Order: sequence, then C-alpha cells, then structure tokens
Amino acid sequence: MKNKDSTREVKIVARNRRARHDYYIETTIEAGLVLVGSEVKSLRQGRADIADAYATVRDGEIFLVGMHIAAYDKAGHFNHQPRQPRKLLLHKSSLRRLAAKINERGYTLIPLEIYFRKGWAKVLLGLARGRKQHDNRAAILREEGRREMREAARGQREH
Repeated sequence: MKNKDSTREVKIVARNRRARHDYYIETTIEAGLVLVGSEVKSLRQGRADIADAYATVRDGEIFLVGMHIAAYDKAGHFNHQPRQPRKLLLHKSSLRRLAAKINERGYTLIPLEIYFRKGWAKVLLGLARGRKQHDNRAAILREEGRREMREAARGQREH
C-alpha cells in the first residue's frame, strides 16, 4: 500500500531553463495537459522539449504551441504528431484572467516546467514580459553581488 506522501511526488519531465533569463516572470499557474496515450508514454521517458513553446488563446480555449514531444518508439502507426498544439485545462476564471493579460502589449504565456503530479501531466505556465539585453546584464550583476554577499557572510560565520 502506498503512503500518502508518495502520491504527492512530482516527477519533472522538462524544464525551460532560458525562460527566467529571457523573461520577467510575473505570476505562475498550473494547468493540465490534454494528451494521447503515446504522448504520455513518451513524456514518462522524459522525451519533451519546451524551449520554443508558448501558450495562446483560441476560441475561448488555451493551447500550448511549439512544444515537442518525441514519437514513442513502440506506438507503431498509432503515434502522435511531435509538434501539434496541445490543449491546456484551466478553470474558466483563470482562463479569462490570463487571456486578458496575454492580449495586453508585451505579455506572453510560456511553459516553465512539465511534470507529473499524482499521475497527471501538468504544465507550470509563467505570465511573462520580455527582457531587453541591458536588463539581463543588470540582473546578472545583481545576482553576482548577492552571491558575493552570501559567500562573505558564510566566511565570517566560519571564523
């Protein structure tokens, strides 16, 4: 019998490492993914790429576009299309709020992580605003300053 903690495990399949570097992430929201069987099996093998993906609203529904889920080897001719748009599952109120934000100039909805929670495929979406190159440089300098301060404080505690 499984204990309750084992059902709460999160297995991360794919992570968008460039997202926090290229964008300011204002808020995050978890959404469910609508997948077919061969997509789920391929995701469980960790064969997904979300680097170029983004979410868009069409006809009152939200879709993840540009995500690549590799074809499942054992699916034969029942396989899926690797780059097809995939529907996301959100509460209607969350969908309306995100759709309004996406329509504002400069905002986009990007996937940050794809993972399995309690056996269900989920995607962590970030409401993002693009960064300019000089913003990236300033952010890197700030982070280096914080790192140096932490190291200095750590060094003082040891002596």
